[in-house]
Amino acid sequence: MQIRKAVIPAAGLGTRFLPVTMSVPKELLPIVDRPLLQYVIEEAAEAGVEEVIIVTSPGKESISDYFQPHPALEQRLAVSGEDELLAKVAEAGNLAKVSFVLQHEALGLGHAVLMAKNAVGDEPFVVILPDDIIVHSPGVISQMVQVSKDMNAGVIAVEVVPWEVVHNYGVVDAAPVANRVHKIQGLVEKPPRDEAPSNLTIVGRYILPPQIFDCLEKTQPGAKGEIQLTDGLLTLLQDHELFAFEFLGNRYDGGTPMGLLRASLAFALDRKDTSEEALSLLREFQDRTNN
Repeated sequence: MQIRKAVIPAAGLGTRFLPVTMSVPKELLPIVDRPLLQYVIEEAAEAGVEEVIIVTSPGKESISDYFQPHPALEQRLAVSGEDELLAKVAEAGNLAKVSFVLQHEALGLGHAVLMAKNAVGDEPFVVILPDDIIVHSPGVISQMVQVSKDMNAGVIAVEVVPWEVVHNYGVVDAAPVANRVHKIQGLVEKPPRDEAPSNLTIVGRYILPPQIFDCLEKTQPGAKGEIQLTDGLLTLLQDHELFAFEFLGNRYDGGTPMGLLRASLAFALDRKDTSEEALSLLREFQDRTNN
């Protein structure tokens, strides 16, 4: 099963990061020196994804700008002999073909995915939520593609969380069938702890067949007038198998300010060019707290 296309919903308001997201889309907020969006596109490209469809909303044109060529800047860097910076500037546009679809109303994650129907066409694809930054080699999408090939079915990334926080997540009802692989029997969005079928919670990576679009078109809006992806997946389960996969890797929640800060520190500590200074900063702040 070749996965050639990825859909990245990026139409949200980024309310947890207000006021900065009044002018900067959340998806362009940085981990060290690259935006959230670039990290997940790199993960997709590593898995063989050739085309990325980003679902945005009016007012977030800077996302498109980021992936356009910057000839004046590139020429200036070239003349100055800044080869390393030149390579960094060019890398975002060389990862995959990037196209955009506008979601004019925030009508839910399911609706955002449905907006990409024409761009995806009749082939399996991956949905990536850019808030979830996951570090591992090979990346999570590469891992999931292999599971999808093995099972000849759709795959949803999951991770085990403590039972006391399970009510904050979408949860799968699933039975183990292989190492880290579970056959999904049902899905529940943010259940109370005593009603949760498991503590396997959904993470923002989905490999789905194109039939999900028909399911989403049949899905009725919920209480907030939103079309939920979870509801579409429940309809899909009636005729198609889905598997949950406990991926290998460390996940960082880039959807909150403190989660993004944590990710930045972790990445800075892991990079050769920033690790020494990042460690020095941590020691400095540790000394402050001890005093």
